[in-house]
Amino acid sequence: MADGLDKQPKERSGAGDPVRTLELLWRVPGNQGAVRGPKQRSSVDAVVVAAIGIADADGIGALTMRAVANRLGLTPMATYTYVPGKAELIDLMLDTVYRDMSRADLTDLPWRDRVTMIAAENRALLALHPWVAYLPTTRPPLGPGLAAKYDHELRAFDGLGLGDVEMDAALTFVLGFVTSVARIAIDTARAASDSTMTDLEWWERAAPVLERVFDADRYPLAARVGVAAGQAHDSAYSADHAYEFGLIRVLDGLAKLIENR
Repeated sequence: MADGLDKQPKERSGAGDPVRTLELLWRVPGNQGAVRGPKQRSSVDAVVVAAIGIADADGIGALTMRAVANRLGLTPMATYTYVPGKAELIDLMLDTVYRDMSRADLTDLPWRDRVTMIAAENRALLALHPWVAYLPTTRPPLGPGLAAKYDHELRAFDGLGLGDVEMDAALTFVLGFVTSVARIAIDTARAASDSTMTDLEWWERAAPVLERVFDADRYPLAARVGVAAGQAHDSAYSADHAYEFGLIRVLDGLAKLIENR
């Protein structure tokens, strides 16, 4: 069953030629594919949409230029007339999903509500495109989609007395939390898909063996807390609970920085 997930992908953003990538991201005239030869049957945008569809359905590991070509009814060589390679294509994909993600009006909202909204928007993005949660972006795609996303999200911290570097760090802190929790949800879905069992069914099957081998007297805290959490979540983890609990802690931590200004 395809679940659109990958662990530790080799792919990352910013792996292609920076000049060529930026020209494509910003659609610099004259740099969007071949201009000579037969009439073009597709476009950069169509290639990107096809690639996102493949990654959403089967994971970033399934993404190849040949797979994109097959989806568009092109030859692999024809696909290279639009995008020079997979590395540049990944940056285009990221920038496109950033461009298209939902962005609420943050005007006049209290800062906690603004940050909560930013977190929810990114959580929704990662649920829609799980491959993004596992794609390293230490060299982010510096395109219009990222620019719009970054500018919008910084507004959650604007006017609070924070310095520019602090605003950037606060946003990074929030997005890092959201990504880590999103991975719990993604991994839970993947485990259920791979095993054809729900978490509850898996634990029910494992329980008789655990009762024989696990010494609750030796590990009393693990036994007590683990049982309580398992009963609360019907699983070892609950992504929803982790998100709700953690977001409050994130906001409280930021409050110490913001409200002292």
